[in-house]
Amino acid sequence: MKHLVLIGACALDTILTVPTYPPEDAKQRASSLSVRRGGNCPNTLEVLHHLLSSSSPNQQDNNNNIKTHLISTLPSRSSPAITKIISSFGPGASKIDFSHCLHREGHTESVSSYIIRSLETGSRTVVNYNDLPEMTADEFETILDKLLLLSTSSNEDSKGEEDTWWFHFEGRIPETTLQCIRHIRRRTLKPTTTTTTISVECEKPNRPGLIELAAEADIVFYSSTWAESRGYHNPEACLRGEAPSSRASLMLCTWGANGAGMLIRNLGGDGENGEKEEEEDVYIHHSPATSSKDGKPIKVVDTIGAGDTFIAGVLYASLSSSSSSHMDADNNNNDDKAWSQKAKLAFAVELATRKVQAEGFAHLAAQQQP
Repeated sequence: MKHLVLIGACALDTILTVPTYPPEDAKQRASSLSVRRGGNCPNTLEVLHHLLSSSSPNQQDNNNNIKTHLISTLPSRSSPAITKIISSFGPGASKIDFSHCLHREGHTESVSSYIIRSLETGSRTVVNYNDLPEMTADEFETILDKLLLLSTSSNEDSKGEEDTWWFHFEGRIPETTLQCIRHIRRRTLKPTTTTTTISVECEKPNRPGLIELAAEADIVFYSSTWAESRGYHNPEACLRGEAPSSRASLMLCTWGANGAGMLIRNLGGDGENGEKEEEEDVYIHHSPATSSKDGKPIKVVDTIGAGDTFIAGVLYASLSSSSSSHMDADNNNNDDKAWSQKAKLAFAVELATRKVQAEGFAHLAAQQQP
């Protein structure tokens, strides 16, 4: 069984669309209002399950071997917000394990985000409110112990096949997250535990501790906003600059309309179409954002969750690979069902490009996959 555990905030977003962004102390009428569930990890989960449900019949057997779990801090179980949150995942909700979420009794409101979206510029201004006590490292350790018990019980029925675990952290509250990652590392050093991958997001600019998180992760997702705050002007510069301080074998950096970059380490080979770095086992690739089918620039409708969608594309491509072996940059393992690393990047960029052309994520259920 492949277990994917996403750890991050779950919010209810109130989105006000306005013709132009209002100046301070002004009064303006909104063009539209919508309320929907948000949060980086929940958004990623929703997109992931759209992809899993729309996979080809030949891929379904592998998809049935993927179990997803969400760890978020939520209000009381009796809160009306809980019903809104669960139902917001649509049909995919029945396939997500919510049992390890932390419910704060006595609190009735979820994390809230108020978003003002300008039609004039396409910008989005976000104001967050959170009254819920955050997850502690001790609480995560208890949850992890319960989760890894699933491996013990499932392995008894799996005829010796080992479970794999992928823990993805949003990158909030880096000090706590770092303790959580190190606890996972300690647990997975034991011979009875299973193969584990840890990924983190470096998204918010100037958030202390994100560099330390990236140093501990196997896979790192950098946002352009974070990269620009570090003085980088393109994804490749960010990946080159941050590589020396991270152990990650895979690093990715999104850059909006300019697509995304990927750094791959420890793959060997010559990377036929990649840019070879000074170290022979380090390669950088760039995937440009796709245009519309007629070649014209795409119409940007909704950028909220575009980065979360990109991450969902990478997770889907990685989990759907029929090969557990390390693939090189150009897929030279002769397994036509496995995704090359370059194909993962191109798929995730194309998916995020499709996302920004319509409201929400539901339209991605029809995403065609290679």
